[in-house]
Amino acid sequence: MLAGLLRRCVTRSDRIGQDRRQNVTSRQLTTGIGIALLSHAPICGKIALCAANPSMFTSSFNNINKQLLLLQLALAPAAAIALPSQKPLGAPLATLINAYRAAPGTCAGTPAAPMPPLAVEAALSQIRIVSGTFLEPALEQAGYPVEHAEALFISGAADAAEAMQALREKYCTRLLGTEVSAVGTIRVADGWHVVLARPERRELPAPEGIGEETLAAVNAARATPRQCGDERFGPAPPLRLNRALDVAARSHSEYMAQVRWFQHQQKNGSVVGDRALRAGYRWRTIGENIASGQRTAQEAVQGWLDSPGHCANIMNAAFVEMGVGYAVNPARGTLYWTQVLAR
Repeated sequence: MLAGLLRRCVTRSDRIGQDRRQNVTSRQLTTGIGIALLSHAPICGKIALCAANPSMFTSSFNNINKQLLLLQLALAPAAAIALPSQKPLGAPLATLINAYRAAPGTCAGTPAAPMPPLAVEAALSQIRIVSGTFLEPALEQAGYPVEHAEALFISGAADAAEAMQALREKYCTRLLGTEVSAVGTIRVADGWHVVLARPERRELPAPEGIGEETLAAVNAARATPRQCGDERFGPAPPLRLNRALDVAARSHSEYMAQVRWFQHQQKNGSVVGDRALRAGYRWRTIGENIASGQRTAQEAVQGWLDSPGHCANIMNAAFVEMGVGYAVNPARGTLYWTQVLAR
């Protein structure tokens, strides 16, 4: 599930500041469109590394397949929807939908259990939906990133009660779905748009203990022989945490999160060796792994281990200490991880 940008570079005491890396040249995104359901599974993220071996260098992408399918529920052709007449209307139809979820009675002729109410979200009532709209990017642009979303189109309903009757008779299973937790409604010239969604979870790892958690995962990997691509590694001694390397790692994560910059070298030319020296760590050999999008330390470490170059960095017995840090981009909630390994 992990996708990544992979990069290797070297920094040794006789090569301070030299950053061998390859810039990203492409990012492929595959989308699918159909008249059914829009569902978005979040991309786990990008991964990059700075390694201690100057002769090994890899850059690649794993493509992530994002399926974006649109559920069109229409009593008349979609061409009847007139965008310029869109008028957001949240409460009436949304209230009727929640009332139905509270006491559905039956759905498609069979008894239906009550469901919790949906949160009425203003962002879901303000997006512009036209033919070909992809809900996930539209909602993200509106400041409401989602894991799953559906758009229901009802034409010909004169008011909310009539629209609710049509929804209940034909699409009750969608209204009672367990995969959604929020709703928004929009009145258009000849009907209604109903948007059902499940917002993206943005739980963050607790800062306390993140170093120990990452260290434990890394040392567990180093304790056993491992194949990293074409290279075979024997067990390596356990690493120990170094607070100065934590500072160097955290500072780079904060920089990447602030400017949305996924590179080892910062725009001012700073590389991992520079950042470690500024933090007070005088090193002989140093390396760096970075990752973006993983929600936990375990996910970040596993992503590195699944990548031959990052795996080789972790298994390198020349490293004896490490530091780790993460930071969050406030606009998108994306986590940026940095691991610094050194001697």
